Amino acid sequence: MSKRDYYEVLGVSRGASSQELKKAFKKLAMKYHPDRNPDDKSAEEKFKEAAEAYEILSDPEKKSSYDQFGHAGVQGMGGGAGFQDFNFGDIFGDIFGDVFGGRTSSRRQRRGQDLQIRVDLSLKQAVLGIKKTIKLPVDNPCKPCSGSGAKPGSSPSTCGTCNGAGQIRMQQGFFSVQQTCSVCRGEGSIIKEFCSNCSGKGTIRDEKTLSISIPAGVDQGDKVRLANEGNAIAGGPNGDLYVVINVLENKIFERDGSDLYCEAPISIITAIKGGSVTIPTIDSKISLKIPPNTQTGKILVVKGKGAASVRNASRGDLHCRVVVETPSNLSKDQIKLIDQLEQSFSDQCHPIQASFKKAIKEFESE
Repeated sequence: MSKRDYYEVLGVSRGASSQELKKAFKKLAMKYHPDRNPDDKSAEEKFKEAAEAYEILSDPEKKSSYDQFGHAGVQGMGGGAGFQDFNFGDIFGDIFGDVFGGRTSSRRQRRGQDLQIRVDLSLKQAVLGIKKTIKLPVDNPCKPCSGSGAKPGSSPSTCGTCNGAGQIRMQQGFFSVQQTCSVCRGEGSIIKEFCSNCSGKGTIRDEKTLSISIPAGVDQGDKVRLANEGNAIAGGPNGDLYVVINVLENKIFERDGSDLYCEAPISIITAIKGGSVTIPTIDSKISLKIPPNTQTGKILVVKGKGAASVRNASRGDLHCRVVVETPSNLSKDQIKLIDQLEQSFSDQCHPIQASFKKAIKEFESE
């Protein structure tokens, strides 16, 4: 009986990537594995067929030969090998390593715990950048035992159960599974006599003072990473420190990305005649020109007076919304003058009111 095409077996196209091949084989292997289908010869044959196809197509050299010459091109290279001849440890270690912990026998080096601290900044500090001094509790290496956790003068001994690997290998059917050693808890070593200063932890709780530079343009929720400034751990590198930015509310400005928004009150006289109003920016004061006949809600844009971004050095814009302030607490004489002024107005002086009255009449006539 002739063999099926390997691509057909895995259900993939001839241009399938290595990830697509792996995903297809994993799906078939989980479905037809003999441990899941005891005494099912059909499932066992499909499992062997899929394993053989993946063994060839996952190897660039074998795949190239197969693509050129078909099954004849991989004879003696693993294709067509007996079921017991496959190196299942390599195949399943590659496919299911993420589930069962991988195939490596070496103990992965641990690192200290990462720390996170919140720093409050004013809007001005966030936009322009600032240096801050912070204090935080950290775990530092224990000096008497030099971070080993063992009694001074002694040292940890190699774990006899895992031989220092920190993991033990277990066979489950065709799967070779690695698990953390329960005796040394993955450390690879055992402390027989603990350091009295740190009780075997290898670290001591302490307080650290750091001077940190907050870059210009940070925004709410941004994180500044300080490498190796986190907690220490016995036998490994320190973790990192993440400074989380909290920008305090500002009474004048609101920020949206690189743009700033504010409101500026102007007198009714300035609104009518035009003029200027002094407004603040992040780093200075400026005189903002008000054109004649300005209405409440008009937005004047000042280019380049917004905020910077940590990702873009150019600053955004300042958007100033004008609010015309109605005079209050007027004297009787002032009100008389306003009455005289009002009597001199025609409809042309109030085009918005005239337009509104016209719209009302059109609505009533519908």
